[in-house]
Amino acid sequence: MRLQPIHRALAVVFVLVGLIYSNHFNNEFHFDDSHTVVENPWIRDVHNIPTIFKDATTFSTLPPNRVYRPIVTASLAVDYALGHGLKPLWFHISTFFWFMLQLGVMFLLFSRVSSPAAALAATAIYGMHPAIAETVNYLIQRGDIYSTLGVLAALAVYDRAPGLRRYGIYMLPLALAILSKPVALIFPVLLFLWITLIQGERVGVAAKSCVPSVVAVGTLAFFTSKMNPPNYAAGSYSAFNYRISQPQVLMEYFRRFFAPTDLTADTDHVAYTNIFDNDVILGFVFLLLCLGLVYKCVRSEWNKPVAFGIGWFLVTALPTSVYPLAELENDHRLYFPFVGLAIALTHVVVELFDHWRVPMRFRVAALGLTLAVFGRATSDRNLVWATDESLWHDVSVKSPKNGRGLMNYGLTLMAKGNYPGALELFERALQFNPNYYVLETNLGIAYGAVNNPAKSEEHFKRSLELGGEQALTHYFYGRWLNTLGRKDEAMLQGLIAKTLNPDYTVARYLIMQIDVELGRPDALRLEAVDFLKRFPGDGPATAYLAQSATLKPTPVLAQQPQVADTPEKHLDRSLAFYQAGQYKECVAEARAAIKLRANYAEAYNNIAAAYNSMKDWDNGIKAASEAVRLKPDFQLAKNNLAWALEQRKQHPAGQGN
Repeated sequence: MRLQPIHRALAVVFVLVGLIYSNHFNNEFHFDDSHTVVENPWIRDVHNIPTIFKDATTFSTLPPNRVYRPIVTASLAVDYALGHGLKPLWFHISTFFWFMLQLGVMFLLFSRVSSPAAALAATAIYGMHPAIAETVNYLIQRGDIYSTLGVLAALAVYDRAPGLRRYGIYMLPLALAILSKPVALIFPVLLFLWITLIQGERVGVAAKSCVPSVVAVGTLAFFTSKMNPPNYAAGSYSAFNYRISQPQVLMEYFRRFFAPTDLTADTDHVAYTNIFDNDVILGFVFLLLCLGLVYKCVRSEWNKPVAFGIGWFLVTALPTSVYPLAELENDHRLYFPFVGLAIALTHVVVELFDHWRVPMRFRVAALGLTLAVFGRATSDRNLVWATDESLWHDVSVKSPKNGRGLMNYGLTLMAKGNYPGALELFERALQFNPNYYVLETNLGIAYGAVNNPAKSEEHFKRSLELGGEQALTHYFYGRWLNTLGRKDEAMLQGLIAKTLNPDYTVARYLIMQIDVELGRPDALRLEAVDFLKRFPGDGPATAYLAQSATLKPTPVLAQQPQVADTPEKHLDRSLAFYQAGQYKECVAEARAAIKLRANYAEAYNNIAAAYNSMKDWDNGIKAASEAVRLKPDFQLAKNNLAWALEQRKQHPAGQGN
């Protein structure tokens, strides 16, 4: 069967998009890919997929970032299996496949909104737009692709298969979209716009037709909210400041569709605090103009596709504009809204060309020039996303007041051994983010690398003050302590990190490595077995388990010669028993230390840690409280107290042993 000219042209568009993105398939993992992909043990075995759909904690190794998006995490597990490991090529192939499928569905829908020529141009402009490159390159943001594709597919099935509509089949891709990213919950509003503006039905008919999707969306919204962990933290801004800033952000998004000159992976734009700020007022004026334009276009049959496109832009940007998130704006948030702008713009241009009877060669030249400019810019954005160094250098240039961007650029220099350069960037970042625990941790690492242990420990302890509830701070401090031979302290930090986050695998690897170095095969075996119960087949843990069978043990603690009855010796033995998992013995030795030194805060902290490990929260709270009373700046005791209080709150019936 011969292809129609429009379909041949669409095939050319697909080839061009493929060529433009041909330089992105080996780009590295970036940013949030670290805790959702690279360090995520749940994606390393496809047999975990049932668990992924039952447990939102599988999304990330960082508790505040855990959210229920099982389609995304399950797809990462499939890609990991196909590539036999963390090979970016396979992940990018997977993402790009769904992106190309989305372009096909877009053309199918756009052909119903406007002329085939406008549909083709809109699909091409969207597919080659440089703002779309962030979502295609940023692997964990494939959720935007899945959710957008699911919404488009739901509309396509609703419109093109009326026989299936009565059975609600169109809601299957919608459900997949919502399980990929909750922004798809906006679907009923888009369906209403489609029915009234594209299908031409009356408002009452459209409202009635949307009822099943409203019920489905409400049900899925309730379900996903119940699945989200209670400690998920989406935002850091004041809700008021965030929301009054969003109209201006929306105006910037609109401008970037036409002039995408300042795209960046991590902006330094901060929220406005005064509703009477000139930029805030300008943003609200822009929003009113958009709403006025939609109202005017709705009243004209010719302009209804424009009303639909602008309406799509506003509606799909609404969830991230109303719900406060950690960043004020992101380029990947343009992905869903730009679908609407693509069809609105091209419909206007094609209709004007028709009205003015512009010759075909000039139309082709105009489209070709636009695609050439966009295509080159997209290819350049792919190169920016090639490595962490290229990405964060770009961020530091375009967002010079972004402390996180400067820090991440410094990390790329530190990875190359350029510690002076990294420290310079870290210190600059400190001016903009003076209370950022991750930055303090990295300063500790960098000063340790240039052999300045005093400065290193100063920054590590500052990181514990700022982020003592985060496993990351304890792990990196423990890793540094271990390099200095302070293994008991290193082990304690590793155990705290494990307690705070059992899925933080590097902390557990640190514990097992210290067990190896201390010659403790029994403790190593117990830790490896416990790890493998949670993550069967894990390579490093399997290797440690095998090593435990051949590891030569040091003398058993209980058989060592008796030492002088000093508080310090009892505390050392208490810590050793704790590391061996002998918690009752740990408590006994710590109490012996307290008999000799009544105000020994460190001994009370050991008791608290042991009781917490035994899930005896009341006694853990009592001991940790005493440690904090005796030593108010004792961060480890504060951490143990906070942990016990939280656990007792979550498990009030499970106190004591």
